[in-house]
Amino acid sequence: MRPISKLVVCGVGLIGGSAALALRAAGAVDRVVGIGRSRATLDAAQRLGVIDEIAVDWSRALPGAEVVLIAAPVGQMEAISAAMAPFLDPDTIVTDAGSTKRDVVATLRCNLAPHLASVVPAHPIAGAENSGVDAALATLYRDRRVVVTPLPESSPAAIARVFELWRACGALVSSMSPEEHDRVFAAVSHLPHLLAFALVHEFAARDDADRLFGFAAGGFRDFTRIASSHPEMWRDICVANRQALIGELDAYTTELARLRALLVDGNGTALEATFDRARNTRNDWLAGKLPGAQ
Repeated sequence: MRPISKLVVCGVGLIGGSAALALRAAGAVDRVVGIGRSRATLDAAQRLGVIDEIAVDWSRALPGAEVVLIAAPVGQMEAISAAMAPFLDPDTIVTDAGSTKRDVVATLRCNLAPHLASVVPAHPIAGAENSGVDAALATLYRDRRVVVTPLPESSPAAIARVFELWRACGALVSSMSPEEHDRVFAAVSHLPHLLAFALVHEFAARDDADRLFGFAAGGFRDFTRIASSHPEMWRDICVANRQALIGELDAYTTELARLRALLVDGNGTALEATFDRARNTRNDWLAGKLPGAQ
C-alpha cells in the first residue's frame, strides 16, 4: 500500500487511535493529525505517539489531507460534517468508523453533497469494553471484520483506498449496503449491548444490589462485559438504529416469553433442547463452521 501522506483523525479514542497506531506500525501513513472535542485527549494522543500534531479547527486540519477518518460517536456526525465541509478539498477521502450507517449516510449526503465521490462510509467491528486513547492498540483490527458501505457516488479509487487503509490495519474487509448493515448489527451487536446494560442497571436498582454483585462470578462477568462500553457512543447507536433494534428486541422478548412458559410448565425436556441447540450453534460459530463465519 502506498502510504497515506496525511491522515486526519477526528476522535482520537480507542477506535481512531488504534487505526492510527495500526497504520503507523504497517508503514502505511506518513503524518497523522488529530482533531476533537477534548484538548486533554489530543494532548494524551500526541504524548503517546498516536498523532503527530493537533489541529484546533478544520481550517487548519484539512489542508493537504489525503484521508479523513471520523471516529467520533455517530451523534456527533451532523456537527462534524457541517463544520468540515467549507474547508474540504474535493480529492480528500472522507470515511468514518460509525456503528450505524443509514443515519451517517443521510448526514454526509446533506452536508458533503459536492464531495460524495470521495465519501466512503465504513464500520470496523473491533470495539472493546474500554474506551479512550489510553486503550488504543496497534493490533485492535488484526483479523477483525470491517464493513465498507460505499455510496453509489463513491469513486472506485476512493473505495479502493478505504479498503487498503483497513487491510493495512490487518482487518478482513467486506462491503454491504447501509440498510443491510444496520439490520445485521441491530441483531448481533446493538441488541447484546442493550441487554447487558439493562441487566446491570436492573441489578443496581435492587435493594440487595451489594449482595448480588458480591456473589456475581464468571458467568455474570462474561455476559455483562460490554456494559462497560462507552455510554455516549451506545446512546447514539441505539437511538440512530432504534427501528431495527426495536424489531430485534421484540423478537428476543418473544423468545424470553417462550422460555418463561417452559419454566412455568417445568418442561425440562424442551429447555434442554433449547440449550443444546444454542450450545451447538455457538460452538459451530466459534469453529468457523457456519456460513459467513470466515
